[in-house]
Amino acid sequence: MLKRIKAIASRRSLDSVSLSKIKRLENITGCFIYTPALFLRALRHKSTLVEADLGAFESYEQLEFLGDAVLDLVVTEMIFEHFPKETEGFMTKLRSKLVKEDMLSFLSKKLDLPKLIEVGERVKGQNIHFKNSVLCDVFESVIGAIYLDNGLDCSRRFIKNVYNTHVDIQKTSSLQDNYKSILLEFSQKEKMGNPEYVVLSEVGPDHDKLFKVGVVINGDIYGTGKAKNKKRAEQAAAKMAIENFNATFKN
Repeated sequence: MLKRIKAIASRRSLDSVSLSKIKRLENITGCFIYTPALFLRALRHKSTLVEADLGAFESYEQLEFLGDAVLDLVVTEMIFEHFPKETEGFMTKLRSKLVKEDMLSFLSKKLDLPKLIEVGERVKGQNIHFKNSVLCDVFESVIGAIYLDNGLDCSRRFIKNVYNTHVDIQKTSSLQDNYKSILLEFSQKEKMGNPEYVVLSEVGPDHDKLFKVGVVINGDIYGTGKAKNKKRAEQAAAKMAIENFNATFKN
């Protein structure tokens, strides 16, 4: 109780914007926040550091590293609860789906975290707080802050609540979304040779590039894909190739 009283008293030093963020995070996480500075750091993009004269470790990056480990643990526990008789390979693939960048950025949006992210003045207008990589990192950094401030039990409750509310784990387990793997299996089965991925173009500034990637088999391009990073563009290209092969074989 004394710890809570001291925490409430310490909030008097916060400006109105910071205090609003803390109250919003308490609603999002379901946990009382004892150390506001920790959570404000969890929302701070590295672009703010020079402008605010902050140290190199005052952005969300270290907390994201910790939150990533906590998330992996809790998601693994959830998989064991849902699929106690499945193989290690199944569980590994499902965990990968549940903690991948697209999933975590989706969950960040569901929690309205983009509205709380702090970015530097020089990069405002570049929509950095809507980039999948940033949303993914902030989701994990908030988990890291919860863990340090409230411990594993609160972190576990938060993670389970978010996934149970916004993710159909049973459906996710059956989704085939590693198109590169599917295409490799198909090409090997048909004795076509292994797919190779080549960058066809890069458009835009360094902080907001758009990559176009083609998937090549035996010298021919069978699919192309565009995305903000090469891995996602490769997956998109593989997906197109699979769709093209499916249409060809149906005919």
